[in-house]
Amino acid sequence: MADQQVFGMGDDPLAAPTWPALTDDEIARAVAATWGGAQPAAVEWRGARPLSSTVGVRLDDGERLVVKRMPVRLRDGVALGEEHRFMGHLRDRGIPVPEVRVRDAGEVVYEVHQTGAGQDRYRADFSWSPYRDVDDAVGAGAMLGRLHCAASGFDAPARPARPLSASLHSDVVGAFEWHIARRPAVAQFLRERDWRAEVPELAVDLADVAPLWTHGDWHGTNLLWDDHAVSSVIDFGLADRTTAVFDLATAIERTAVDWVSLRDGGPANVRADQIAALIQGYQSERTLSAAEKRLLPDLLPLVHIGYELSEIDYFLTIAHDPRNAEIAYHDWLLGHLRWYESPEGRELHDLIRDLSER
Repeated sequence: MADQQVFGMGDDPLAAPTWPALTDDEIARAVAATWGGAQPAAVEWRGARPLSSTVGVRLDDGERLVVKRMPVRLRDGVALGEEHRFMGHLRDRGIPVPEVRVRDAGEVVYEVHQTGAGQDRYRADFSWSPYRDVDDAVGAGAMLGRLHCAASGFDAPARPARPLSASLHSDVVGAFEWHIARRPAVAQFLRERDWRAEVPELAVDLADVAPLWTHGDWHGTNLLWDDHAVSSVIDFGLADRTTAVFDLATAIERTAVDWVSLRDGGPANVRADQIAALIQGYQSERTLSAAEKRLLPDLLPLVHIGYELSEIDYFLTIAHDPRNAEIAYHDWLLGHLRWYESPEGRELHDLIRDLSER
C-alpha cells in the first residue's frame, strides 16, 4: 500500500495519493456496518482515482462491493443524500445504477456500493480518455439519452457550492462571479490574478431549455459494459440540476479532446468519429430539440468552468495543495478556454454544429 500511486493532476501521470489507502480494519468496519455484518474475504483492487480512497472487495459469500472513503469536508451525509436520492430515482425508472449505503465515521464518510453488472474495463484509464472504439461511444450516448429521459420528474433544487461540483453556468464571467461569491478561498486566489483579462466573454441563452438533474461526469470510466452496451452507471458525485444538453456537451468535452496532450504541447487528437457516434447513440434514445441543437456547440467551452473552479476550491481548502490549484487554473481552466478559441477549437465547434443538426 505504501507504494500505491494515483493518477496525477500535475506534471506526472502518476503521483503519491493525497489520501491514505484504506486499511483492512476500516474496510471491514464499513462493510459490516452497511451490509448486515458481512465480512470481506479479500481486497481485489485499489482505485487510482486521486480524489478519494477506493477499493473493490469480495465478501465471504462471493458478493463483490466497492468501498469509498472521503473526508466529510468533501462530502458529508447531507451531500451524499442529494446524490443518492437522484440515483434511487433513476434506479426506480430502469437505469442500472448500483445500490449504495453510507457509514458516517466522524471526520470521514464511507460509501459502500454494490458492484454493478458488467465489465469495469476502463478502470485503469485516465478519466478523460477516449472510448475504446466508436461502438462504445454509441453505447455511452444511448445510455445517456435513456438516463436523461428517466431523470424527468426529479425536481430537487440545484446543489449548493460544494467542493468538486459541476454547476451550470451560461457565461464565463458570470461563472467566475458566482464562485467568487460563494468560495472565499477562490475569491482570494483570484484577487491575486487579473482573471477578467484572461478569460473570454462567452455566453449562451438557456431560456429555451428546461432544467434537469444530470450525471455531470459522463465518460468511459464511470460506466460498466456488456460488450458495447452500458450495463451500469456509477459515480454520481458531480450530479446536479443542469440541463440535458449541458450534460451531453460535458460528455463530449470529457472524451473527444486529448487535454493531457494539449497541456504537454502535443496535438488535440480530436475524435470526430466518437463525437458523431456519441450523438448518434444519444439521439437513438432522446431526440435533441431545435434549441438544444443550437446550444450544443456553444456550450462546449462553458461546461468545464464550474467544475474547475470548484476543483481549485478543493485544492485550496481540503487537499491543501496550492501547486495543484495553480495547475488547475492555468492548464485546465484557462487552457481549455484558450483552446476553444484556437482554429482547431473552432473547427470542433463547427463539427458539432453540423453533427447535431443532421
